[in-house]
Amino acid sequence: MSMPFGSAAQMGLTQWLQLNSPCMKEHISITMQLAFLAFFVIHFAWKRLGAVRNRGGNDIEEDLKKQSFSYKLSLLCSVSIFGTHCFILLLLFQNSTVPQCDSSVSVFSAEISQALSWLIVSVYVMKIKKWRLIEFPWMLRTWWLCSFILSLTFTAHFITAKDEPLEFRDYADLTCLVASLFLLTVSIRGKTGLQFLESSEVTEPLLLCSETEQIKKKSSSFSPYGNATLFQRITFSWINPLFSLGYKKPLEKDDVPNIYVKDSAQTCSQAFDKNLKTTIEQEGPGRAFFYKSVLRFVWKKAAINALFAVVNASTAYIGPYLINDFVVFLTKKQDQSLNYGYLLALGFLSAKIVETVTQRQWIFGARQLGMRLRAALISHIYQKGLLLSSQSRQSHTSGEIINYMSVDVQRITDFIWYVNNIWMLPIQISAAIFILQKHLGLGAVAALVTTLMVMACNYPLTRIQRTYQSDIMNAKDERMKATSEILKNMKILKLQAWDNQFLNKVKRLRKKEYDCLWKSLRLQAFTTFILWGAPSLISVVTFVTCMLIGVKLTSGAVLSALATFQMLQSPIFGLPDLLSALVQSKVSADRIASYLQQSETQKDAVEYLSKDDTELSVEIENGAFSWEPEASRPTLDEIELRVKTGMKVAICGAVGSGKSSLLSSILGEIQKLRGTVRVSGKQAYVPQSPWILTGTIRDNILFGSIYESEKYERTVKACALIKDFELFSNGDMTEIGERGINMSGGQKQRIQIARAVYQDADVYLLDDPFSAVDAHTGRQLFEECLMGILKEKTVMQNGRVMQAGKFQELLKQNIGFEVLVGAHNEALDSILSIEKSSRNFKEEAKDEDDTSAIAESLQTQRDSEHNISTENKKKEAKLVQDEETEKGVIGKEVYLAYLRTVKGGLLVPIIILAQSCFQMLQIASNYWMAWTAPPTAESKPKMSMDKILLVYALLAAGSSLCVLARTILVAIGGLSTAEKFFSRMLCSIFRAPMSFFDSTPTGRILNRVSTDQSVLDLEMAIKLGWCAFSIIQIVGTIFVMSQVAWQVCVIFIPVAVACVFYQRYYTPTARELSRMSGVERAPILHHFAESLAGATTIRAFDQRDRFISSNLTLIDNHSRPWFHVASAMEWLSFRLNLLSHFVFAFSLVLLVTLPEGVINPSIAGLGVTYGLSLNVLQATVIWNICNAENKMISVERILQYSKIPSEAPLVVDAHKPLDNWPNVGSIVFRDLQVRYAEHFPAVLKNITCEFPGGKKIGVVGRTGSGKSTLIQALFRIVEPSHGTIVIDNVDITKIGLHDLRSRLGIIPQDPALFDGTVRVNLDPLAQYTDQELWEALDKCQLGDVLRAKDEKLNATVVENGDNWSVGQRQLVCLGRVLLKKSNILVLDEATASVDSATDGVIQKIITQEFKDRTVVTIAHRIHTVIESDLVLVLSDGRIAEFDSPAKLLEREDSFFSKLIKEYSMRSKHFTGSNNLLS
Repeated sequence: MSMPFGSAAQMGLTQWLQLNSPCMKEHISITMQLAFLAFFVIHFAWKRLGAVRNRGGNDIEEDLKKQSFSYKLSLLCSVSIFGTHCFILLLLFQNSTVPQCDSSVSVFSAEISQALSWLIVSVYVMKIKKWRLIEFPWMLRTWWLCSFILSLTFTAHFITAKDEPLEFRDYADLTCLVASLFLLTVSIRGKTGLQFLESSEVTEPLLLCSETEQIKKKSSSFSPYGNATLFQRITFSWINPLFSLGYKKPLEKDDVPNIYVKDSAQTCSQAFDKNLKTTIEQEGPGRAFFYKSVLRFVWKKAAINALFAVVNASTAYIGPYLINDFVVFLTKKQDQSLNYGYLLALGFLSAKIVETVTQRQWIFGARQLGMRLRAALISHIYQKGLLLSSQSRQSHTSGEIINYMSVDVQRITDFIWYVNNIWMLPIQISAAIFILQKHLGLGAVAALVTTLMVMACNYPLTRIQRTYQSDIMNAKDERMKATSEILKNMKILKLQAWDNQFLNKVKRLRKKEYDCLWKSLRLQAFTTFILWGAPSLISVVTFVTCMLIGVKLTSGAVLSALATFQMLQSPIFGLPDLLSALVQSKVSADRIASYLQQSETQKDAVEYLSKDDTELSVEIENGAFSWEPEASRPTLDEIELRVKTGMKVAICGAVGSGKSSLLSSILGEIQKLRGTVRVSGKQAYVPQSPWILTGTIRDNILFGSIYESEKYERTVKACALIKDFELFSNGDMTEIGERGINMSGGQKQRIQIARAVYQDADVYLLDDPFSAVDAHTGRQLFEECLMGILKEKTVMQNGRVMQAGKFQELLKQNIGFEVLVGAHNEALDSILSIEKSSRNFKEEAKDEDDTSAIAESLQTQRDSEHNISTENKKKEAKLVQDEETEKGVIGKEVYLAYLRTVKGGLLVPIIILAQSCFQMLQIASNYWMAWTAPPTAESKPKMSMDKILLVYALLAAGSSLCVLARTILVAIGGLSTAEKFFSRMLCSIFRAPMSFFDSTPTGRILNRVSTDQSVLDLEMAIKLGWCAFSIIQIVGTIFVMSQVAWQVCVIFIPVAVACVFYQRYYTPTARELSRMSGVERAPILHHFAESLAGATTIRAFDQRDRFISSNLTLIDNHSRPWFHVASAMEWLSFRLNLLSHFVFAFSLVLLVTLPEGVINPSIAGLGVTYGLSLNVLQATVIWNICNAENKMISVERILQYSKIPSEAPLVVDAHKPLDNWPNVGSIVFRDLQVRYAEHFPAVLKNITCEFPGGKKIGVVGRTGSGKSTLIQALFRIVEPSHGTIVIDNVDITKIGLHDLRSRLGIIPQDPALFDGTVRVNLDPLAQYTDQELWEALDKCQLGDVLRAKDEKLNATVVENGDNWSVGQRQLVCLGRVLLKKSNILVLDEATASVDSATDGVIQKIITQEFKDRTVVTIAHRIHTVIESDLVLVLSDGRIAEFDSPAKLLEREDSFFSKLIKEYSMRSKHFTGSNNLLS
């Protein structure tokens, strides 16, 4: 008989055990007690020498407040076990019990040592109270664990006893087992539960304060993981306090502890940056630099993970190796000692425990490393975004860069998890072939060849999959780019009634993405079919080969082979995932590498000097600059500019002449082709398009500077913001919405001027700073800010420099400047002529003072005109609320909504049936082989081997076909469900009212349509499917094991209950952490999008470091819950694996203990074969349920956005207007009241008036008086709360929104262009011919500009129209309404961004083109409304005046007269220059 273990040492050990089997229990017990006593002596000596003890509050004096149940239980159990052993000793002395061991010395020694050990333990537990420990020492917990294992092992025969009478010793052992089980529970928890009071603060005891407060105090100073002991890290018990808190109440953000300092974004970013620089220095640029930098960053941690993975892979095959020996033992039990069987069982159990520990460590380590890499990559993508040059920004839209952050980085970090499979794979295959060779001889060669062939099939499939993945990413990029752009310009789409067309555009892009997803999932289903069928194919080929070459197939060999094939599933199943992850990460890494190599702003474009080194603040010598360096003509050429300190320089020119570009050259934003730019001192910049950060007004003004009250108040006053603060509910602490959405254009402009002023810079670059403010405010800014607080500063306001000089000198040269000034004077003269024709206008010096007084008295609300949220004083300061998240258990309605989406859930039972059939056929095939194969080489099989293998092959083929059906149905159902969810969410978002977009950051919406939608597209169906599949698998496994020995159910049931308890204990914490993780993703994307939009301002103010720091903080805020979710998952998996090991160990001990003949050894071996995977299956069930619940949060979040309250219907069939409506253009307001919520005050109050058809109506009023709100009501952006609006006898509140908005024309205040071409931007609906487009372009002064470009109408427009000036963008918007030719046109500050000459041209065009149509004009420039037929003056939401300009000017006390006087006073110095022109 061949020995199961080959070495002589193993043989000697076995013989020793056989010879001493009656006293084996005593020998093991004595050894354990002596080891414990030795460790205790060392531990005690260590403490006495002053070693640090883990205790709560070392430096405070405490009093015990309360003894916990766990402490009392541990003391009671320890004393009980001690008493039991003392009683047994007493009986031994009286000879009242007969031990099995015949050595009285061994018996007495064992009992005395146990009694002594438990006495020490009992005393130690009692001392814990005195020592004020809040955790049981690791030595004590280890002892309790070992005692439980020992007690369980030697009490097994009691559980299986049937006929033997029970003795006192049996009851004593059972008592010790129960007590040890309780102690095991206490040791796993680890906490003593003792609570103490601080003597210095008796009313607020340290250990009696709530766990929330404890964790908050701790989280601010240290990381539980960083301070955990080795034992705590192995068992993940360091996270126990968080679980305890999460089980009692839903976790809040502040409850989550800090992450370890090595995991922080700052540490990771600095380390990666160092590696990046080192690699570039050594290797130079190129895509390889990225891969090498990542390798340098991860290799140390990855090497440790690899070590754990290799040990895990090696120990996983010990079980299959021992199965044949176990079957042989069961077959020939009468010839061998039971101790050998127990030793085999111990070998199985030890291997599984080592496998579990190493598996949990490498998986956790991989997740931790992935988190570190993610933090490093996101921070570098962000830092790169702040430095991108203008050309790079045009080639990488914000939507694409957000995709790099949200999708590509995730795929790279996912690969870190898969990378360990690379070194596990060869070990797993080698170990499998070794085991097969041992039992099947040359049959192992067939197994190896078949395995390699199956794996080789992955290569072409992977190449195809890589192509599909690349297509998916490109399609997703296009969709995200379009979605991001649409969300930014949603108001324009609604005003222009383009929302349906752009909705269809996103749907078309989604259809393209859907096609790519379907190809990928279809291929994945086919790959899954091949790989799930691979173990069956390999086993059939191997067994047939063995039959052909004459290798005897015994049941032990077959079962060992089947277990090995089952183990081979891991590398075979893992290979496609590995290759898929490799492909996805390769595509993503290339994209990020390409992005990181994009050109940056020139670092040497500007020389910065100390302000004491030169008298010039700005100097440009022979400068040539271009936005497109390859262009034949530079944007600016031969620039010579010298600005002395303290000078005020105005830069004038027509639209597109290069005014903003000149400022960009000073900032270093435009590519410098040649020349020198020098700037002395600190600079501040105010862009033409206001850039406002989400946050409070004060934060926007301070912009990272220290708050100084006196300086702050001076700044606020100079920038005319005091009245605004008084009217906001929280003053300057009022929160500003995304992109300043809840502020008027004037307010945004003044806030960013205040930001610049507060910086106390030396050079101020202001790009058209007064365009969005009214006359009075502009005058105040000019006098108090520009000529007051900045009087000692160098100020430049908004390409060869055609003219330079003082005002009068330029007028005399007659080469262009006088045209601009003449246009302004012409506008001013039109005001003065009407004013003088109405009444005798007296221009005296005192009027200036009168005007100021008037302005002060008329200064009213300056809250938002463009947003629903701040047009009343009582609005809460917080506009953008914290993201709404569900609390508690994910409702069953969420699951049902997902499962019933496709065909009412009909596919679900079919999929479950297919998996059940697969499982039954698998069990049947394995049972068939175990039953028919001979138990020994000498025995004969039950039938011929060819018939046995034929039946086996048919069963295996049937199971594979079931897998094919299942995978295809899951792919179809999953993708169809994802598509329906996306379609519903998209329609819900597009139909949402503007209030939703005003109060919801774009990042939140993008998070759902990107990250959450990707979960539904690729993961959700598979995760839910695996929940069902793993449950079916474990049911099948338990069925097989219970067929072998029904007693397994005795321990499986309580273990299953324990598993369910752990799962329920785990779920509340993990669920809330997952929700937090999802919520904390959005701020990273939102902050990034904002920073990209304001990158120029950030660089100009030299605020890069502060914004990078904010980005790192946001990354850490996301990493905190994410890291603890990963840790919680490992905490649960570790405990479930241990519980399954106890079930497996019990079944092994049971099979060893059962008398021979009770069970067929072959079937028993089959039970062990299935039992080997029990730990994996048991953990997989809970893991899949928890993982599916975590992923279901994405479904929940998408459902939230599928139920957004909708606007009114687009079309109402019962009230459809005529095709030529409105043909007259009359607008009647009847008692109109507008409020933005039921509990808010009215913003427009009792507006009753009529705009006659075909007339020009001017609407004027102070900032915040309700002008733009009136327009919003006209377009039903906000619905009237009372009253109505009638256009040509049609009540607009009764018709559809599309019918209303499509018949009206509007030029909005903020011009919006979309990524594409000029043609698409002029005519998004493709309704007009090229000739009509050219006519419109000529009328709006853009025809010549377009003809100069090679692409003509197809000239490129980048995202936001950034390659066109703001004035040109406004002219394109004018072109749109010229094409539309609506009978009603609304101009909302339409000429705020163009110069006076262009403004005059636009007004003439509008006058000519819309001479018989109704034109409603809102303007800050009074001359744009002075020639109107009627003027409506609004004040505080009411009609102040409504009449013709002439009649209003007849009354000196009219609001309109005062506005005219104010405007003329502001511009009176131009009247003097008018004499020069004449």
